[in-house]
Amino acid sequence: MKQTILVTGASSGFGRLMANALAASGHTVYASMRDLGGKNASQIAEVAVYAKAHEVDLRTIELDVQSEASAQSAIDAIVAEHGRLDVLIHNAGHMVWGPSEAFSPDDLAHLYDVNVLGAQRVNRAALPSMRKEGKGLVVWIGSSSAAGGVPPMLGPYFAAKAGMDALAVCYARELAPWGIETSIVVPGAFTKGTNHFAHAGSPSDKARAAEYDAALPAGFADDMLAALAKTVPDDADPASVADAVVNVVNAPFGKRPFRVVVDPASDGAAVSYAVIDRVRSEFLHRIGFAGLKHPRVP
Repeated sequence: MKQTILVTGASSGFGRLMANALAASGHTVYASMRDLGGKNASQIAEVAVYAKAHEVDLRTIELDVQSEASAQSAIDAIVAEHGRLDVLIHNAGHMVWGPSEAFSPDDLAHLYDVNVLGAQRVNRAALPSMRKEGKGLVVWIGSSSAAGGVPPMLGPYFAAKAGMDALAVCYARELAPWGIETSIVVPGAFTKGTNHFAHAGSPSDKARAAEYDAALPAGFADDMLAALAKTVPDDADPASVADAVVNVVNAPFGKRPFRVVVDPASDGAAVSYAVIDRVRSEFLHRIGFAGLKHPRVP
Protein backbone atom coordinates (compact mmCIF):
# COMPACT_ATOMS: atom_id res chain seq x y z
CA MET A 1 0.00 0.00 0.00
CA LYS A 2 1.39 3.39 -0.98
CA GLN A 3 2.06 5.56 2.05
CA THR A 4 3.00 9.19 2.59
CA ILE A 5 6.31 9.34 4.46
CA LEU A 6 8.44 12.11 5.98
CA VAL A 7 12.13 11.50 6.66
CA THR A 8 13.94 14.13 8.71
CA GLY A 9 17.61 14.88 8.15
CA ALA A 10 17.54 13.46 4.63
CA SER A 11 20.16 15.64 2.94
CA SER A 12 22.71 12.79 3.04
CA GLY A 13 23.77 9.63 4.89
CA PHE A 14 21.18 7.28 6.35
CA GLY A 15 18.40 9.78 5.73
CA ARG A 16 18.97 10.02 2.00
CA LEU A 17 19.43 6.27 1.69
CA MET A 18 16.12 5.71 3.48
CA ALA A 19 14.28 8.26 1.38
CA ASN A 20 15.58 6.73 -1.85
CA ALA A 21 14.79 3.17 -0.76
CA LEU A 22 11.29 3.99 0.46
CA ALA A 23 10.49 5.85 -2.75
CA ALA A 24 11.78 2.87 -4.74
CA SER A 25 9.41 0.71 -2.72
CA GLY A 26 6.47 2.66 -4.13
CA HIS A 27 5.78 5.29 -1.48
CA THR A 28 5.46 9.06 -1.63
CA VAL A 29 8.50 10.25 0.29
CA TYR A 30 9.40 13.71 1.53
CA ALA A 31 13.15 14.06 2.09
CA SER A 32 13.27 16.91 4.57
CA MET A 33 16.26 19.08 5.35
CA ARG A 34 17.04 22.56 6.55
CA ASP A 35 18.23 25.57 4.57
CA LEU A 36 16.92 24.62 1.12
CA GLY A 37 17.47 28.24 0.16
CA GLY A 38 21.16 28.11 1.06
CA LYS A 39 23.41 25.25 2.13
CA ASN A 40 21.13 22.54 0.76
CA ALA A 41 19.77 24.42 -2.26
CA SER A 42 21.47 21.99 -4.63
CA GLN A 43 19.55 19.12 -3.05
CA ILE A 44 16.29 20.26 -4.65
CA ALA A 45 17.60 19.65 -8.16
CA GLU A 46 19.56 16.56 -7.13
CA VAL A 47 16.50 14.87 -5.63
CA ALA A 48 14.35 15.88 -8.60
CA VAL A 49 16.86 14.39 -11.03
CA TYR A 50 17.02 11.18 -9.00
CA ALA A 51 13.23 10.93 -8.81
CA LYS A 52 12.82 11.40 -12.56
CA ALA A 53 15.61 8.98 -13.45
CA HIS A 54 14.22 6.25 -11.19
CA GLU A 55 10.55 7.12 -11.78
CA VAL A 56 9.79 7.43 -8.07
CA ASP A 57 7.76 9.87 -5.99
CA LEU A 58 10.58 11.48 -4.01
CA ARG A 59 10.31 15.13 -3.01
CA THR A 60 12.22 17.66 -0.93
CA ILE A 61 10.71 19.81 1.79
CA GLU A 62 12.18 22.43 4.09
CA LEU A 63 12.26 21.30 7.72
CA ASP A 64 14.64 22.51 10.39
CA VAL A 65 14.12 20.33 13.47
CA GLN A 66 15.41 23.19 15.63
CA SER A 67 12.39 25.31 14.69
CA GLU A 68 8.81 24.66 15.81
CA ALA A 69 7.51 26.90 13.03
CA SER A 70 9.52 25.03 10.40
CA ALA A 71 8.32 21.63 11.64
CA GLN A 72 4.71 22.76 11.70
CA SER A 73 4.94 24.33 8.24
CA ALA A 74 6.35 21.13 6.72
CA ILE A 75 3.72 18.89 8.32
CA ASP A 76 0.91 21.26 7.35
CA ALA A 77 2.09 21.27 3.73
CA ILE A 78 2.21 17.46 3.56
CA VAL A 79 -1.20 17.01 5.15
CA ALA A 80 -2.70 19.68 2.90
CA GLU A 81 -1.35 17.84 -0.16
CA HIS A 82 -2.27 14.28 0.84
CA GLY A 83 -4.83 14.60 3.62
CA ARG A 84 -2.63 12.68 6.03
CA LEU A 85 0.88 11.65 7.05
CA ASP A 86 1.24 7.88 7.35
CA VAL A 87 4.85 7.46 8.47
CA LEU A 88 7.22 9.76 10.34
CA ILE A 89 10.89 8.83 10.45
CA HIS A 90 13.09 10.60 13.01
CA ASN A 91 16.54 10.51 11.46
CA ALA A 92 17.88 14.04 11.95
CA GLY A 93 20.86 14.09 14.28
CA HIS A 94 24.36 15.39 14.85
CA MET A 95 27.52 13.66 16.07
CA VAL A 96 30.38 15.15 18.07
CA TRP A 97 33.86 13.86 18.83
CA GLY A 98 36.19 14.84 21.66
CA PRO A 99 36.72 14.62 25.44
CA SER A 100 33.41 15.08 27.23
CA GLU A 101 34.74 17.66 29.69
CA ALA A 102 35.76 19.99 26.85
CA PHE A 103 32.15 20.36 25.68
CA SER A 104 30.48 23.32 27.34
CA PRO A 105 26.94 23.09 28.69
CA ASP A 106 25.87 25.12 25.66
CA ASP A 107 27.55 22.55 23.40
CA LEU A 108 25.50 19.80 25.00
CA ALA A 109 22.34 21.91 24.88
CA HIS A 110 22.83 22.34 21.12
CA LEU A 111 23.38 18.60 20.69
CA TYR A 112 20.25 17.75 22.66
CA ASP A 113 18.36 20.40 20.73
CA VAL A 114 19.06 18.59 17.47
CA ASN A 115 18.95 14.95 18.59
CA VAL A 116 16.19 15.01 21.20
CA LEU A 117 14.21 18.25 21.14
CA GLY A 118 14.18 18.14 17.35
CA ALA A 119 12.20 14.91 17.44
CA GLN A 120 9.86 16.42 20.02
CA ARG A 121 9.16 19.43 17.83
CA VAL A 122 8.35 17.25 14.84
CA ASN A 123 6.20 14.93 16.95
CA ARG A 124 4.15 17.82 18.27
CA ALA A 125 3.56 18.97 14.71
CA ALA A 126 2.80 15.55 13.22
CA LEU A 127 1.02 13.53 15.89
CA PRO A 128 -2.27 15.47 16.03
CA SER A 129 -2.94 14.48 12.41
CA MET A 130 -1.96 10.85 13.05
CA ARG A 131 -4.11 10.67 16.17
CA LYS A 132 -7.05 12.12 14.24
CA GLU A 133 -6.63 9.38 11.64
CA GLY A 134 -6.33 6.75 14.37
CA LYS A 135 -3.33 5.14 12.73
CA GLY A 136 0.26 5.76 11.72
CA LEU A 137 3.84 4.70 12.24
CA VAL A 138 6.69 6.52 13.97
CA VAL A 139 10.19 5.21 13.25
CA TRP A 140 13.09 6.38 15.38
CA ILE A 141 16.69 5.99 14.17
CA GLY A 142 18.62 5.23 17.34
CA SER A 143 22.17 4.18 18.09
CA SER A 144 23.70 0.97 19.38
CA SER A 145 25.74 3.15 21.75
CA ALA A 146 22.72 3.49 24.06
CA ALA A 147 23.04 -0.18 25.05
CA GLY A 148 26.21 -1.52 23.46
CA GLY A 149 29.90 -0.67 23.45
CA VAL A 150 30.72 2.87 24.54
CA PRO A 151 34.21 3.99 23.44
CA PRO A 152 35.57 7.30 24.77
CA MET A 153 35.44 10.61 22.88
CA LEU A 154 31.75 10.30 21.96
CA GLY A 155 30.13 10.85 25.36
CA PRO A 156 27.84 13.80 24.61
CA TYR A 157 26.57 12.19 21.41
CA PHE A 158 25.92 8.88 23.15
CA ALA A 159 24.06 10.66 25.94
CA ALA A 160 21.84 12.47 23.45
CA LYS A 161 21.03 9.27 21.56
CA ALA A 162 20.21 7.52 24.84
CA GLY A 163 17.84 10.37 25.65
CA MET A 164 16.16 9.99 22.28
CA ASP A 165 15.78 6.24 22.80
CA ALA A 166 14.13 6.75 26.19
CA LEU A 167 11.73 9.24 24.63
CA ALA A 168 10.89 6.80 21.84
CA VAL A 169 10.08 4.00 24.31
CA CYS A 170 7.74 6.21 26.33
CA TYR A 171 6.04 7.54 23.21
CA ALA A 172 5.40 3.97 22.05
CA ARG A 173 3.25 3.28 25.11
CA GLU A 174 1.43 6.61 24.95
CA LEU A 175 0.62 6.33 21.24
CA ALA A 176 -0.54 2.71 21.35
CA PRO A 177 -4.13 3.61 22.38
CA TRP A 178 -4.35 5.84 19.30
CA GLY A 179 -3.49 3.00 16.92
CA ILE A 180 -0.06 4.45 16.16
CA GLU A 181 2.83 2.00 15.92
CA THR A 182 6.44 2.59 16.96
CA SER A 183 9.63 0.98 15.65
CA ILE A 184 13.15 1.86 16.74
CA VAL A 185 15.81 1.04 14.15
CA VAL A 186 19.25 0.91 15.75
CA PRO A 187 22.32 1.29 13.54
CA GLY A 188 25.72 0.27 14.83
CA ALA A 189 28.97 2.11 14.13
CA PHE A 190 29.03 2.46 10.36
CA THR A 191 32.36 4.25 9.98
CA LYS A 192 32.26 4.15 6.17
CA GLY A 193 29.60 5.15 3.69
CA THR A 194 28.08 7.93 5.82
CA ASN A 195 29.25 11.39 6.78
CA HIS A 196 28.67 11.00 10.52
CA PHE A 197 32.31 10.93 11.55
CA ALA A 198 33.48 13.25 8.77
CA HIS A 199 31.00 15.95 9.82
CA ALA A 200 31.27 15.37 13.57
CA GLY A 201 31.37 18.48 15.72
CA SER A 202 34.11 19.29 18.23
CA PRO A 203 34.14 20.84 21.71
CA SER A 204 34.14 24.61 21.99
CA ASP A 205 36.55 24.67 24.94
CA LYS A 206 39.74 24.20 22.95
CA ALA A 207 41.96 24.83 25.96
CA ARG A 208 40.31 22.04 27.95
CA ALA A 209 40.55 19.72 24.95
CA ALA A 210 44.25 20.56 24.63
CA GLU A 211 44.81 19.50 28.25
CA TYR A 212 43.45 16.07 27.40
CA ASP A 213 45.56 15.92 24.24
CA ALA A 214 48.67 16.69 26.29
CA ALA A 215 47.93 14.13 29.03
CA LEU A 216 46.73 11.22 26.90
CA PRO A 217 49.07 9.06 24.83
CA ALA A 218 50.08 10.60 21.52
CA GLY A 219 47.48 9.96 18.84
CA PHE A 220 44.93 8.69 21.39
CA ALA A 221 41.88 10.07 19.59
CA ASP A 222 43.00 8.86 16.16
CA ASP A 223 43.89 5.45 17.56
CA MET A 224 40.48 5.21 19.22
CA LEU A 225 38.72 6.04 15.97
CA ALA A 226 40.86 3.53 14.08
CA ALA A 227 40.12 0.84 16.67
CA LEU A 228 36.40 1.54 16.35
CA ALA A 229 36.63 1.32 12.56
CA LYS A 230 38.36 -2.07 12.81
CA THR A 231 35.30 -3.54 14.53
CA VAL A 232 33.24 -2.86 11.42
CA PRO A 233 33.53 -5.50 8.66
CA ASP A 234 34.74 -4.26 5.28
CA ASP A 235 31.47 -5.31 3.67
CA ALA A 236 29.29 -3.38 6.13
CA ASP A 237 26.81 -1.44 4.00
CA PRO A 238 24.88 1.57 5.38
CA ALA A 239 22.15 0.71 2.88
CA SER A 240 21.27 -2.19 5.18
CA VAL A 241 19.85 0.36 7.62
CA ALA A 242 17.66 1.78 4.87
CA ASP A 243 16.58 -1.75 3.95
CA ALA A 244 15.59 -2.39 7.57
CA VAL A 245 13.45 0.75 7.57
CA VAL A 246 11.76 -0.29 4.31
CA ASN A 247 10.98 -3.70 5.82
CA VAL A 248 9.43 -2.06 8.87
CA VAL A 249 7.31 0.34 6.82
CA ASN A 250 6.14 -2.37 4.43
CA ALA A 251 5.23 -4.84 7.18
CA PRO A 252 1.50 -5.15 7.89
CA PHE A 253 -0.06 -3.45 10.90
CA GLY A 254 0.59 -5.42 14.07
CA LYS A 255 3.59 -7.22 12.58
CA ARG A 256 6.09 -4.39 12.77
CA PRO A 257 8.96 -5.05 15.17
CA PHE A 258 9.37 -2.74 18.14
CA ARG A 259 13.15 -2.68 17.67
CA VAL A 260 15.54 -3.71 14.92
CA VAL A 261 19.31 -3.65 15.53
CA VAL A 262 21.51 -3.34 12.43
CA ASP A 263 25.01 -3.66 13.85
CA PRO A 264 27.71 -5.31 11.72
CA ALA A 265 30.26 -4.54 14.47
CA SER A 266 28.30 -6.65 16.99
CA ASP A 267 28.99 -4.32 19.90
CA GLY A 268 26.53 -6.12 22.19
CA ALA A 269 23.56 -3.81 21.68
CA ALA A 270 21.36 -6.57 20.24
CA VAL A 271 21.78 -8.61 23.42
CA SER A 272 21.39 -5.66 25.77
CA TYR A 273 18.30 -4.30 24.06
CA ALA A 274 16.66 -7.72 24.09
CA VAL A 275 17.01 -7.77 27.88
CA ILE A 276 16.09 -4.10 28.39
CA ASP A 277 12.98 -4.29 26.24
CA ARG A 278 11.89 -7.55 27.90
CA VAL A 279 12.25 -6.00 31.37
CA ARG A 280 10.19 -3.00 30.32
CA SER A 281 7.55 -5.23 28.75
CA GLU A 282 7.28 -7.34 31.88
CA PHE A 283 6.90 -4.20 33.98
CA LEU A 284 3.84 -3.20 31.97
CA HIS A 285 2.36 -6.60 32.85
CA ARG A 286 3.23 -6.04 36.50
CA ILE A 287 1.38 -2.75 36.74
CA GLY A 288 -1.60 -4.01 34.77
CA PHE A 289 -1.04 -2.14 31.52
CA ALA A 290 0.13 -4.93 29.22
CA GLY A 291 -2.27 -3.65 26.57
CA LEU A 292 0.04 -0.71 25.93
CA LYS A 293 2.59 -3.08 24.41
CA HIS A 294 0.63 -3.12 21.17
CA PRO A 295 -1.22 -0.38 19.29
CA ARG A 296 -4.98 -0.38 19.22
CA VAL A 297 -6.35 -2.00 16.07
CA PRO A 298 -7.75 0.79 13.83
